[in-house]
Amino acid sequence: MYTFSVKKTKKNNSRGISKNPFFYFGLMSVVLFGLLFFSSDSLAELNYQSSGDITIFDPSLINASDVQSDDVFFSPHSAALVETPDLKIIQDNSIYAMATPSTLTTQTLGSIFGGAEGQRKEVVDYTVQIGDTIEGVARQFGISTNTVAWANDISAAATLKVGQTLAILPFSGLIYTVKNGDTLSQISKVYKSKSQETTVFINNIIVDNNLVNEGDIFIGDRLMLRDAVMPPKEVRSISVPLADNFFIFPSEGYISQRLHYSNGVDLANKCGTPIYAAAAGTVQRAVFNGAWNFGMGNYATILHSNGTVTYYGHLQTLSVKSGDKVGVGDRIGLMGRTGKATGCHIHFEVRGAQNPLARYLVGAKIQYK
Repeated sequence: MYTFSVKKTKKNNSRGISKNPFFYFGLMSVVLFGLLFFSSDSLAELNYQSSGDITIFDPSLINASDVQSDDVFFSPHSAALVETPDLKIIQDNSIYAMATPSTLTTQTLGSIFGGAEGQRKEVVDYTVQIGDTIEGVARQFGISTNTVAWANDISAAATLKVGQTLAILPFSGLIYTVKNGDTLSQISKVYKSKSQETTVFINNIIVDNNLVNEGDIFIGDRLMLRDAVMPPKEVRSISVPLADNFFIFPSEGYISQRLHYSNGVDLANKCGTPIYAAAAGTVQRAVFNGAWNFGMGNYATILHSNGTVTYYGHLQTLSVKSGDKVGVGDRIGLMGRTGKATGCHIHFEVRGAQNPLARYLVGAKIQYK
């Protein structure tokens, strides 16, 4: 009886384990963990390229015939994310625009975040908090008090208001707006400190503002001048009002941010919304390179007959090039979210005159009549 009793107990325990649901759950967990472990290499190979790029996007990899009008897809074979079907705009057998690449190389990320040293390279907006002073803000960003004052056209002893937006340079210096007839040599004579070498000062301007060479400046360009000093009794450029009908709205949408850095107003809408020339003029810059460009991404500037310049930032595509003549209402590109943009919008500036969008409150709907 004793021996039979022991054998019977073992048999019952075995049956109890096989009927326990946790036994099968544990077994399936082990199997799934093993599958995930052994497939991790292939997943890593899919998401990361051997070149060190985050994502590689080459429009030539995409066959236009395979792309439907509303397609948004990921192809594991080409490792390309297509965010918009508007890949190219072709007119007269010439490529006038191409959709913004989804490529972020390690070099591009380095330029955005300032490289290994973490050095910021772009002007940023800072919203004044309770208790802030110009001196305190300057100390927080590691720049001089005068730099904050000069960039925002205020006195170094001014009292800041909570909610006020300040333009903050990445280094001590000032922002200069290029005028008719200006050269970098002339600018250096006025703004460089006595201790600086002229060649070093000019080279810093070229590097800090991503210029091709000394001649790569246009009327209305805003240049960051590293370690510059403000000359005594410097005459400030004044924004003057123009006739209400001189500028048209650059697009339709709603105001998402009122006046901020460089007399700009943000107008938001869906990505791909057409952007139009606010007035007739000549395209000075049409920059389409998918780069950071100090937060503005792809952008265009237009010089108008009265000497004013309009600026169109965060574009998805461009349909104009430098030197093109445009009429009022001509399409110059499509709204996007390139550069420092959390949503689809256009950063619209008027340099040398009042911004026609400045009188509208946040949320105001802008549309053509």
